[in-house]
Amino acid sequence: MNRSKRILLSITCACLFPLAAFAGPVDVNTANAETISAELKGVGMSKAQAIVEYRKAHGPFKSPEDLMQVKGIGVRTLEINARNILTKTAAK
Repeated sequence: MNRSKRILLSITCACLFPLAAFAGPVDVNTANAETISAELKGVGMSKAQAIVEYRKAHGPFKSPEDLMQVKGIGVRTLEINARNILTKTAAK
């Protein structure tokens, strides 16, 4: 890899890394679609809205794995966000 490509790659990584660092825990039983989309990697507005709609129709999620009942949410999404998906309100 030549020097200019390495520099470009370094700059790109430096710009993207802080974005990933801002992702944080979110309770999928209380958060709105905007918050879910902002906090979970790989979850855009349409998937986040689907999570909210599923929650309204079926009640709170008891575990992060319950999110796989939502169309578009699979094992990989759960793996990527394992530390950030909270379902605390389901225990109440």
